Amino acid sequence: MGFTAVEKLLSKNVGYDVKAGDIIMANVDRVMIDDIMVAFVKEKFDEMGFKKIWDSDKVVLIYDHFLPASQVDDTRQFRAGDEFASKYGIKNVHRTEGICHQLMPEKGYVKPGNVSFGTDSHTVTYGCVGAFSSGIGYTEMAGVLGTGQLWLKVPETIKITIEGKLASNVSAKDVILKIIGDLRADGATYKCLEFHGSAIENMSVAGRMTMSNMVVEAGAKCAMFTADEKTCEYCGIEFDSNIKELQADGDAVYCSELSYDAKDFVPYLACPSQVDNIHPVKEFSSVKVDQVFLGSCTNGRLEDLHAAAEILKGKKVCDYVRFIVTPASVKIYKEALNDGTIKILSDAGAVITHPGCGLCCGRSGGILCDDEVVVATNNRNFLGRMGTSKVKIYLASPATAAASAIKGFITEP
Repeated sequence: MGFTAVEKLLSKNVGYDVKAGDIIMANVDRVMIDDIMVAFVKEKFDEMGFKKIWDSDKVVLIYDHFLPASQVDDTRQFRAGDEFASKYGIKNVHRTEGICHQLMPEKGYVKPGNVSFGTDSHTVTYGCVGAFSSGIGYTEMAGVLGTGQLWLKVPETIKITIEGKLASNVSAKDVILKIIGDLRADGATYKCLEFHGSAIENMSVAGRMTMSNMVVEAGAKCAMFTADEKTCEYCGIEFDSNIKELQADGDAVYCSELSYDAKDFVPYLACPSQVDNIHPVKEFSSVKVDQVFLGSCTNGRLEDLHAAAEILKGKKVCDYVRFIVTPASVKIYKEALNDGTIKILSDAGAVITHPGCGLCCGRSGGILCDDEVVVATNNRNFLGRMGTSKVKIYLASPATAAASAIKGFITEP
């Protein structure tokens, strides 16, 4: 009986064969601490009595949610983080470079076969490069910092296969929204979503990042995309036998399977106020839009900005619509600046902000008020996330967001 991708990866990590349901003590390759949690991690680490970090070079501290500070207490987190990094010799500190889940794969901190944890639920993003990654709390993180290990249950796996070619107006965001709608918000609780099929093979690493990022919205513990040549090119490593060994076996056992024909996907929305409230975009064309947000660790990458710019080139954002663009990292910002994408978006009427979490986490950069409608490319539309509890948040692809910004109503690209 064969092994799923996550079973293979975790077996290699612990040095013996493991199956779904087994409890293991995983050896951690990399951890990420964000600015929201760093003060709490520091407090718990000291409370547990640790005197040193197991390997400070494997720790990454990233300031992204509170940068620049929008509330008085925000800078407390920065001070706590700097003190912690200085005391324990953490050198991988990124203070102004972008969103944590973009920087971790972008800067090569996670590779195929790695086991990685972070103090944010969207740490599941790193499954895009064939890593096991999941979010944990600050108490668990303090334990990992002191020991380099974390116990976990090997998750069962849902196999998702998508064959064929997606329509030109359909993106990875539409695909994962549809899957979440089918699974529902609790349909993959503590499971791994393992992706297969020609549509997945043809998808860019950036597209896979979008999908991995959102598996947690169905309750998943992690995502697994089989590492291939484009994965290894992105990670700057060789596509060798060690990477190929991480592929799922043909006779692997799955707890369930979903199969799709790529041509059946259309542009989708996650409608207020649940991520699994999924409907085709065309059903909401009468909804007037007050604001559009393009960015976040879900859809703030270069290909996302390109998708919006292709639609907006030579056009203008509707007079009454506020259009906010937030690249996911400084690297992406510079690439978009150098290839003219930023100019296209700016000329169309977009406000370009610094790279960071910004509006996605509701801290700054475009908070909305009662009864306003925002079309956003991030990952959550919960009540109160982008302003008051009466703000209506529709999650969509970059193309849908751009088309809606032009027309002033929710619009299928």
